[in-house]
Parts: sequence; structure tokens; C-alpha cells
Amino acid sequence: MKIGMTLPVTEPGWTRDILLQWCEKIDNGPFSSLALGERTCFPSPEVITTLGACAVLTRRVQLVTTVIVLPTHNPVILAKQLATVDVLSGGRLTIGVGTGGREEDYRATGTPLTEKRISVMEKHIETMKAVWRGDNCVEGALRSVEPYPIQQPHPPLLAGVMGPKGMASAARWADGVCGMSMTGEVAEAELAFDQIQQAWTKADNTRAPELNTAFWFALGDNADHQVETHLERYFNWLDPQSRAAMVKAGGFRGTPQVLKDRLKAFADIGTNELLLIPTSIDPAEVDRAAEVIAQL
Repeated sequence: MKIGMTLPVTEPGWTRDILLQWCEKIDNGPFSSLALGERTCFPSPEVITTLGACAVLTRRVQLVTTVIVLPTHNPVILAKQLATVDVLSGGRLTIGVGTGGREEDYRATGTPLTEKRISVMEKHIETMKAVWRGDNCVEGALRSVEPYPIQQPHPPLLAGVMGPKGMASAARWADGVCGMSMTGEVAEAELAFDQIQQAWTKADNTRAPELNTAFWFALGDNADHQVETHLERYFNWLDPQSRAAMVKAGGFRGTPQVLKDRLKAFADIGTNELLLIPTSIDPAEVDRAAEVIAQL
């Protein structure tokens, strides 16, 4: 099982120096990838700009988006942006997309809420694939939209989806899923993986899906407080009762030994890659996780 590290982009206090430290530590560590996601109405840095910076600040790790809220983007422009990142990174991009869960991000981008649908995401994927293979997708244009991605026919595509409808869609166009274990428990991911396998089988998709998941984590005596402070901020769009439930149940909080055992358990259920999501902006979080991974 590969283990990647997510940038803590939803933590406050981002600076250029923080980004430099995180990129260097992740790229020099035992991690398979560097991941980041997208929120619009939040203090997080803009995802494509940050992704481009990470492409030139790293040399080794895969770059993974978890996830881009696809219906809020122009698919032609996004295809050009992501192809550029693939070129800047030397072909190290993996694209995770979803419909997102926050209506405010749709409003902020001027995207009608009626576009927050799986069918819209599929249509955008078709357009992006057409751009990447060199089709002329712009009426009256003299040539196709370039650059083309280094990875052909396109970078790996992962679906950030939940539920039967989302998984059925993913089986039609994705290389796999970039899932999320809200509780950090293995059973939650195992159930999702079973549903994904069933969707792939039902769609007669003979290619095995990439089974990826993620969870929030914190280590040490202050772990509970750290995770709960992070989740209280992150889930700001939920009603108070739902937010309180997520704050109490979400993420992994424990000792390095327990995290080591948890990672082994995720490997045992066939996880291809697990992304750790830090709940602190402190670059020392990367070192703490690296020490655990080194013992596996």
C-alpha cells in the first residue's frame, strides 16, 4: 500500500515559507504523493495555482487533487490548466474530481445549483478528455487547446463519489476512486471498497479500480483537541448538531503504534493508496507521520 500526505490547506496561517517546508518534507520523505483539495469560500489557497507551485517545488511524489469540484469549472480551461500542471511536474499528476458538498462554493463561482449533479460531472469529463486527445472543442478556433498532458491519453482520473449512483458513474469513466474514511476506521473503507467493486462488475469494467482512501490524523497527547479544533473549523457549513457529531467521531487520534497498526489494517483490505490528512499546519506533522511509516 502506498501512503501519501495531504497539504493542510484548510488550516489557517498559510504562507510561502510553510508551503516550501511542506513540499520539501513530503518530497524527501517516504510518501508516495502530495495531495490537496479545493474549497472556494474558505482561507485555503486556490487549488490550481497551488498545484502548479507544488509541481515545480517537488521532483518525486505524485500530485493528487482530492478533489476538484468539477461542475464549478469551465472544463476546457480546467483541462488546459491540468495539462499544464502535468507538463510542469514531468507527468506526475493524478486528478481527483467530485461534485462537492458545499452550496456556497457554487454560488461563489456563479454556478447554478442545478449543475451540482453527477451527470454534469460526466459531461465535463467527456469534454476534458476530448481536449487532451487534441479534438478542436472550441467553435471557430484555429487549432486545438494545448498543451497536451505528458501522460497519455490523460493523467489518471479518480472519482470522489459516494453512494450507488456516484459509484456507477465512476465505473464508466474513472480509473478508480479517491475515497474518504470520515472516522478513520477500516470497516468504513472496506464497505466502500466492496460497493466500488460491485459497481465495476455491474458495468462490465474489466480493469480493476484504484481503491484509494484517506483520513484525518493527529498523534500525541493533544491529538483529540487538535482533530476536534480542525474539524470544527472544516465543517463550518453543517448545522450545529451534525457538526458536533462529526467533530467527535471524525479522524484518527492516537499513538504512533496505533497509527502503525491502523495503516497495516488498511493495507490488509486491499487499499492501493491511503492519504493522511493532517490537522495542524506545523511541518513537524510530516516528520511524525514519516517515523511511523518507516516502521512498516
